[in-house]
Amino acid sequence: MPGSRALSDHLIPSETGQRGRRSPNTESAPVSAGKSSTVHIYFAAYLCAVVLIFLGTLRHLAAFALHHESCSHIPFIPLISAYLIFLERKRVFSNIRRAFTIGGVLLLLGIASYWMSRNNSFSLNENDALSWATASIVVICIAGFVICYGSRVSRHALFPLLFLFLMVPVPTVVFERMILLLREGSTSLTMGIFHLLNVPADRNGFTISVPGVTIEVAQECSGIRSTLALFITCLLASYLFLRTNIRRVAFVLLVVPMSVVKNGIRIATLTVLSLYVDPGFLYGRLHHEGGIVFFLLALLLLAPILWLLQKSERPKHPKVSARADTQKLDGNAAAVAEKTKPAPGS
Repeated sequence: MPGSRALSDHLIPSETGQRGRRSPNTESAPVSAGKSSTVHIYFAAYLCAVVLIFLGTLRHLAAFALHHESCSHIPFIPLISAYLIFLERKRVFSNIRRAFTIGGVLLLLGIASYWMSRNNSFSLNENDALSWATASIVVICIAGFVICYGSRVSRHALFPLLFLFLMVPVPTVVFERMILLLREGSTSLTMGIFHLLNVPADRNGFTISVPGVTIEVAQECSGIRSTLALFITCLLASYLFLRTNIRRVAFVLLVVPMSVVKNGIRIATLTVLSLYVDPGFLYGRLHHEGGIVFFLLALLLLAPILWLLQKSERPKHPKVSARADTQKLDGNAAAVAEKTKPAPGS
């Protein structure tokens, strides 16, 4: 029927129409499903070439992560990123279009940035120079992904790709500011806990004096390592369990205050136990190896907040909403059918 044919053409866009929508001079024609495995092989070969070319820097990065506890997460970042892409592989790789222009620009920027880092154009220390070089390598890897899969696939995989920047060691200035913030917050919260418990305490900078014991919230006690681990955990949880960006950002912003709370509780607990139970608690296993216990405490405190944020995203009346959408679609279809109905006598 002419009306039915017109209605179907209106509701289901033609294949040629879809092909004509691609951006000119930025992406190639869509890669067929049968050839997608070839694209994966090309990208794997590209990554192997990147590893071989920048092997010296990557070895330095691995040694740095091995000898610095605050960077122990670095080897796991590319594995987590790859797994996130694998989880959504059907959606991510549904429309592969090579983007040589955008990817080529990113590649040139990455190469230029790496060259500047190797020449130490800004006289950086060893840690910051390594951070710059690592960030450049990440950009080069992302550029290869864009070249092989296109900008549309890259947008679908935006979070896993940006997640790779967690491989970059934290620059010295940022790292020192983070430690200072955590030390200040932990010391203040510990004093507050002592006041609540009626434990007499005096503060002098980052030093707290209680009867018989003087403790210092040193850099090693700032909780920077667990804070980074908590940040990565919350970042992944927000991506996997929340849908709106504003709730994701709100949840991740809780990392710093929650880390301060966790560290303050840890310091106060160890101090009180050393005062009223055994002085050895300040030097025992709970002090040196008990970080995981208080890290789990922070996760338990964050879990109900994540649940509340997730619950607030659910529609209150999904059935009513679905029924309204169906009625709207039926109304549009009826309007189209009315317009395409042959005139009487034609």
